Amino acid sequence: MFTSKMKLADIVAENHNIILVLPRFGIPLGFGEKSVAEVCRAANVPVDFMLLICNLYTYDEFQPDINQFATIDMTHLVPYLEASHSYYTDERLPHIGKHINHIASRIEGKYGQLLKQFYSDFRNEIIDHFQCEEKYDFPRLISLQQGVRKRGSAKSHSEKSHEGLVDKLNDLTQIVYKYLPDNSLPEETMELVFDILQLSSDIQKHALVEEKILIPYVDWLERSLK
Repeated sequence: MFTSKMKLADIVAENHNIILVLPRFGIPLGFGEKSVAEVCRAANVPVDFMLLICNLYTYDEFQPDINQFATIDMTHLVPYLEASHSYYTDERLPHIGKHINHIASRIEGKYGQLLKQFYSDFRNEIIDHFQCEEKYDFPRLISLQQGVRKRGSAKSHSEKSHEGLVDKLNDLTQIVYKYLPDNSLPEETMELVFDILQLSSDIQKHALVEEKILIPYVDWLERSLK
């Protein structure tokens, strides 16, 4: 597992997908030979919390120790999750949407309409999912962190499976594979597929953060307030 003494560059070399995580902590590239602890200190990020995320993103078998929640600064959990939501909704989804619309405009009507409609439905579903978490789950978690219990369940939306979202992304790639005409901008279509696969992989990791960190942490907080 990664430790605070390791160079951040070595961790990124071990798992290049961590490059996508760094902006969610406000950490830019250009960290040279600095250790994780040094980079986190400069960015005012709790090193133990960042390591928690990086290990979860990298090692499939990693299971956070619930007892460590008492020693880790977890106040960055909600800002991290909100930054992840913003990355998906403000950057990746619009980027993929531009590809979808451009390809759809160059092919036969029925195929283009199918592609745009399927993507639109997926986009609306994932945005609704994020908005529910931000409206109901995150405020309750913050209240629990402040020692205040509120009615309702903080995990009602976070516990909803992300598998449906990932399945729809897989269905979208299948539409591209199987049903787009062979003259539908092959280079851009290939780029679209890679973008979708990257988004699918990242959302699966995002789901693990909620399933292995957020939900157990909420349970731990609720027990600690009884």
